[in-house]
Amino acid sequence: MNQQQTRRRRVPALAPDERRAALIAATLPLLRTHGAAVTTRQIAEAAGVAEGTIFGVFPDKASLLSAALRSAFEAGPVLRALSAIDPQAGLRERLSDAAAILIRRVEGSAPLMMLARTMQVPADESPFTALLEGRRRLTEAVTALIEPDRDQLRRSPDTTARLLFALVVSAVRGELPTDDGLLTPDEIVAVLLDGLLKRPADPGVA
Repeated sequence: MNQQQTRRRRVPALAPDERRAALIAATLPLLRTHGAAVTTRQIAEAAGVAEGTIFGVFPDKASLLSAALRSAFEAGPVLRALSAIDPQAGLRERLSDAAAILIRRVEGSAPLMMLARTMQVPADESPFTALLEGRRRLTEAVTALIEPDRDQLRRSPDTTARLLFALVVSAVRGELPTDDGLLTPDEIVAVLLDGLLKRPADPGVA
């Protein structure tokens, strides 16, 4: 028995959950490149496993692709980025940072959303469940960022957060008319706040 064979035997087999996570991680970049045409052989090669290993933790290719999409739509990494925004910064700065984070989220999710719409999967495996839950949690996080400045706004922090999200999605899709490219995070926030900030003439403003 040579040294390489000994080393291989000493590497412990991954538990099913760990193998599942490794396959999902290998699948996501391939989905972005190949879409649903990605093969289980390509996935196995990217994950460094035998093709049959996939079917030890997933019943079929569709289940693996659906799990990968659900993983992509989870909000955890974006929530961590939002939580790192300086709470002592001004409202505009906080919202501009949040808009930049949300733009990256929407840009990364858009092509995968198109793919998710074409896939036939059981209802309990639908990637859109994760997408909607992720959006709900992100809206709550942005609402919390806005809450300290509630009194400055004509609308509630929750409504303001939802409007910010809508502006980000529209900007990424190119639905907002501009002369020279997409709106920047600062411009998105200007559109939002300059419409919602209270003026001295507004009721209740000193």
